Amino acid sequence: MTVRLYDSRKQELLDFEPLEPGRVGIYVCGPTVQSSPHIGHLRSALVYDQWRRWLGWRGFDVTLVRNVTDIDDKILANASAEEEWWALAYRFELEFTAGYNALGILPPTYEPRATASVGQMQQIIQRLIDRGHAYAAPDGSGDVYFDTASWADYGALTRQKLSDMADATDADPRGKRDPRDFALWKGHKPEEPASASWPSPWGEGRPGWHIECSAMSSRYLGPAFDIHGGGLDLRFPHHENELAQSSAAGDGFASYWVHNGLVNVNGQKMSKSLGNSIYASDFLEMARPLVVRYYLGSAHYRSTIDYHDGALVEAEAALERIEVFLRRVERRLSGTRFTSDIVIDIPDAFAAAMDDDLSVPQALGVLHDTVRAGNAALDGEDLASAARANGQVLAMAEVLGINPLAVEWQTAANEPATAALGALVGNLLDGRRAARERRDFAEADRIRDELAAAGIQIEDTPSGPHWSLANE
Repeated sequence: MTVRLYDSRKQELLDFEPLEPGRVGIYVCGPTVQSSPHIGHLRSALVYDQWRRWLGWRGFDVTLVRNVTDIDDKILANASAEEEWWALAYRFELEFTAGYNALGILPPTYEPRATASVGQMQQIIQRLIDRGHAYAAPDGSGDVYFDTASWADYGALTRQKLSDMADATDADPRGKRDPRDFALWKGHKPEEPASASWPSPWGEGRPGWHIECSAMSSRYLGPAFDIHGGGLDLRFPHHENELAQSSAAGDGFASYWVHNGLVNVNGQKMSKSLGNSIYASDFLEMARPLVVRYYLGSAHYRSTIDYHDGALVEAEAALERIEVFLRRVERRLSGTRFTSDIVIDIPDAFAAAMDDDLSVPQALGVLHDTVRAGNAALDGEDLASAARANGQVLAMAEVLGINPLAVEWQTAANEPATAALGALVGNLLDGRRAARERRDFAEADRIRDELAAAGIQIEDTPSGPHWSLANE
């Protein structure tokens, strides 16, 4: 089946046709490392990890480039005498990386920093000047601006007319022909550190934000590539300006534009003014990282997630149903002919959902239906059907990056609290076994009920009793 995706520029679902058969180039706008990451940053990176995993499953060789914007007005503003801008940027970059790693987000193929591609930015700026789409400010400030009026397709991504757009606010207005023109190069200002400037034909300075992504995408993926991704909040002005300057410079740029939805908190947009931002490090302490991944990745990528109290509890319960089945079927099939003959297979309904613009909610529905069918097969001692369900659940969970049996998630068992709980439950189970052997069934039932009251679920199997935290 053909993979379909929603193209934000054409505003319709399209069949995905890569520029080169069998290969996919994706550029994702990564973080501006000015402050600590919040859960919206995690959600965005996770969305493109899901796209990458699914396209890889479909047989494509995927190259994913996710940049780091490490020079920017806000980075300079947040720096201090004690911590220079480049040190601050690197410190926050490490926080982003830690958050990505905690959620099992695969490292990008390339992760370039903006400061490493300044030469490529200057080349694009010069091409724009030569083509009549950019100009150096006449006041000697060193600023260079994109001439929005010179590009008839400006506004094509967001379907706006230049006459309807508000004034641009991303650059000093000095020397601009039109208030909607935007900065390609920012001349050095006396109050800025000398280390935050580079020589250029227009004077010492630094790049504007938008030109950075145009340069890095073309440097690592070529002048034309398949998919450009990023958060919905980047469509204007950032992505609009990227498209305009790259196209005006003569590059084919992105064939498809994909934008992920944002994360709200209790119905409100996260913002510093409201004081409702949830930082990644705090969020990852609220639940297991695997649960956080399940939660942030369970909605359709284009939808807005509205976080509320209890959301992670619900995600934990859903994930535990998968985990309990996988451990249950693993125990039951142990020693049978099905153990060495697990067929990893994706159900057609799951594939159809993922092919349909990465419809993860529908795909998760298929996964949970398969879990229920697998449990029913175990209850009926239909081991062949249980084994088939096992292979399907493993395959679907692996594609979504939520396989609880995967090595990267096997940390909880080593935690002291878990080990202590296991020892206590083990002692009680030994007492229950002894009671049953002496036919004191009242005592055996009392121990079972005591464990159940504490949220411990006991499963009696041919190989002995196994316990787990009872799922809702």
